[in-house]
Amino acid sequence: MNVTIISVGKLKEKYLQAGIDEYRKRLSAYVKLQLMEVADEKAPETLSDKEMEAVKEREGERILQHIKPDMHVVALDLKGSMLSSEELAQQFNDWATYGTSSVAFIIGGSLGLSPQVYKRADQLLSFSRFTFPHQLMRLILLEQIYRAQKINKGEPYHK
Repeated sequence: MNVTIISVGKLKEKYLQAGIDEYRKRLSAYVKLQLMEVADEKAPETLSDKEMEAVKEREGERILQHIKPDMHVVALDLKGSMLSSEELAQQFNDWATYGTSSVAFIIGGSLGLSPQVYKRADQLLSFSRFTFPHQLMRLILLEQIYRAQKINKGEPYHK
């Protein structure tokens, strides 16, 4: 299966990059992984609602450029469905069973995702009611994808 993670902003923290590199290496035995970063919009701390929407729209356009028509798109969002690790593993099985060979996970910037990205999304997924920094969310997502693969293969890791 092809798994693409499209996220807004450049990862700068070395400790997060080290974790991402580790899970990328681990996942190479299970999926074809592609990590894509799109530029975030530079904006002042205080923005009007109109300015916030404009920022999300520009970031959304960059995200959508990387989504292929055949991809199943999962947008990470606080309002999305929450799955257990086992349920995410089952989701991967279902995608494979029903002919989905490419899945794209979308991680928005600090202001969230544009309406256009939500419109293109096939499903919304939430990892918690907590808000996480979008850079940290990359690492959490990779770990859960890895865990799902291990569960599906019946290999030790998941506890």
